[in-house]
Amino acid sequence: GLIYRGERMVNWCPRCQTALSDLEVEHKESAGHLYHFQYPFTEGDWSVTIATTRPDTCYGDTAVAVNPTDERYRGSVGRTVILPVSGRAIPLIADEAVDPAFGTGALKITPCHDPTDLEIADRHGLPHVDVFNADGSMNTHALGCEGLSREACREHVVREFEEKGLLVGISPYSHMVGHCGRCSTAIEPRISTQWFVNTKPLAEAAIKVVREGEIRIIPEHFTRVYYSWMESIKDWCISRQLWWGHRIPVWYCADCGALTVSVDTSTECEACSGSRLEQDPDVLDTWFSSGLWTHSTLGWPDDTEDMRYFYPTSVMQTGYDILFFWVARMIMMGIEDTGKIPFHTVYLNGLIRDEHGQKMSKMRGNVIKPDDAIAIYGVDALRFALTTGNSPGNDLSLGKAKLESSRNFVNKLWNATRFVLQSTEKWRASSSPDSFALPAPVRLEDRWILSRTHRLITSVRALMEEFQIGEAERQIHDFVWSELCDWYIEMAKLRLRSGAAAVDDHSIDADSPAPFLIAVLDMSLRLLHPFMPFVTEELWQQLQPVTPEDDESRSIIIAPSPSPNEDWLDADAERAIGATTDIVRALRNTRTERKMDASMWLEARLYTGTILADLQQMLPAIESLSRTRIRSLEHRYGRADEALSRGALVLTDAEIVIADASPEHADRVRDQLEKEATTTRARLDSVEARLKDEVFLSKAPGDVVDRQRELATSLRDKLERLEAELRDLS
Repeated sequence: GLIYRGERMVNWCPRCQTALSDLEVEHKESAGHLYHFQYPFTEGDWSVTIATTRPDTCYGDTAVAVNPTDERYRGSVGRTVILPVSGRAIPLIADEAVDPAFGTGALKITPCHDPTDLEIADRHGLPHVDVFNADGSMNTHALGCEGLSREACREHVVREFEEKGLLVGISPYSHMVGHCGRCSTAIEPRISTQWFVNTKPLAEAAIKVVREGEIRIIPEHFTRVYYSWMESIKDWCISRQLWWGHRIPVWYCADCGALTVSVDTSTECEACSGSRLEQDPDVLDTWFSSGLWTHSTLGWPDDTEDMRYFYPTSVMQTGYDILFFWVARMIMMGIEDTGKIPFHTVYLNGLIRDEHGQKMSKMRGNVIKPDDAIAIYGVDALRFALTTGNSPGNDLSLGKAKLESSRNFVNKLWNATRFVLQSTEKWRASSSPDSFALPAPVRLEDRWILSRTHRLITSVRALMEEFQIGEAERQIHDFVWSELCDWYIEMAKLRLRSGAAAVDDHSIDADSPAPFLIAVLDMSLRLLHPFMPFVTEELWQQLQPVTPEDDESRSIIIAPSPSPNEDWLDADAERAIGATTDIVRALRNTRTERKMDASMWLEARLYTGTILADLQQMLPAIESLSRTRIRSLEHRYGRADEALSRGALVLTDAEIVIADASPEHADRVRDQLEKEATTTRARLDSVEARLKDEVFLSKAPGDVVDRQRELATSLRDKLERLEAELRDLS
């Protein structure tokens, strides 16, 4: 008894010529006009002034209504006025729904084309006059305008009122107008015979399961939005006047007029056994069909194996823009049809916008076609760009820069794997999956990378359980790019080079980083697999040592997710390697500031505290990675006064005293800085001159002027930085 057929006001698209549900209507602000017309009383020489935004609907007026408390019209209620466009007499009535503050306080009542007017008309028993055809043109009730468009009729009516001296005035007026979600045509409220669903009882059950925690909506703030919509839900128009869709399974009998509902094609009337049956020409709203998806695809209403196994499912992931179109309908219909919720969790992702946060559209020319992006950047790079850094329910900006960054990460991962494969070839040849066991780490960098891997796995697991997918990806990306590739692999290269020189072709270096390189890369690939399935599968297959014959089908997609190992946690190693990387960064920054060639080496002294022994172990890595000769490494309490000089770099666990640049090098750097400062100053003068040009400011587009201002700010900052470096050299 929830589905019924009736005559009600619906949203009608004149272009698509079909009814629309409330959710399929997009309300947009429209800059129109408010027209003030006089409707003369049938008796006497005076009139009532009404205000309307739709002169074209005047032909359908069946009354003028005022608020019963409005003193201006107290003596006029019950009288009749003349509808100027047709000469028809209509009553002036009183109804509390009328807002005395809008316009003149007198509202023309057009029951067929406004839901509020329809309610008022039905309360007062007024007739209904429909003035539009299905395509939005005027019908025979629009005397003199039959066949005209709404817009042309509007102009005709205004002109007629003006010619009769009944046009009081026209004023600009902005208001919200409903538009078809498919074609953006302004919709018309229209009384039509359609099929509807009584959604109130369905919504009550759907609200209850969310409120009681049976279904969780992520992000949580959309739960309030869900309640707001479901608690004010109206009956759902489910019939559509379209060619494509599930045809409504109802047959009408030409003999007795009865209707028959049947899943199969009906050949006999249930009421009179007549055979002259005709199926309803309408189709179901696509969201009605989609709302049945969770169970209709599994063999429902039969008790199938698929139904028992897959219903309910666990997580439903979709865009927040169809929370009501689809998700709410699946919940309502799933509970009604099966007695069970269709899923336990709803994960709502945002929309994809361009790099400037604008909605993608063909008109703007900012649409990124997936096939084109895949051809240029690769399928995994596109997938990673679409998900990394994204948070539940928030829109994602996607542009060339993000796609290039993702492709660079894929390349970084590929090159890192290739290095590990080449550098551990001998070690892997002597091992097998069955005998492989990660040795206890002794070296600081090995202890550090395992400790960092443990922390990463723990964090990623927690984030994934809370559906913080984008943040999980970001942490994996940063770990692989920085900690694994930029630091651990670079440190491992030093050991591999020294190890290769120390052993012959028939021995294995016991101090080799190979097992740690393979283990950490293996875990990194498995963590990345959900986000980069194709690249990680290919690399993981190459990474595996000799594969047992009975495991030929082994794939990363069925490999277990990495597990954290608290035995790897090592705060001392993290502190020592943290200090090492801080020192290398500081020394590299100094090289950049001094504009030193790669062939030139810095000279420096290091002072530290309790991690003196650890830094002593890491000294070769510090020197090699920073291209710096460390002349001494001492405890900070025994440092000379030079450690307190202007040139000292104070870090968390170390202080660095860097030798001054040679006079020849200082002169060369000064010349480079002066040339760069001169060029920058000239560019800044040119931009500032343009920003003082009144002609440019008045004629150039606003975004062009803004970019010039941003450029001027950037150039000023650069010039100040160059001048500061020149002062330091002096």
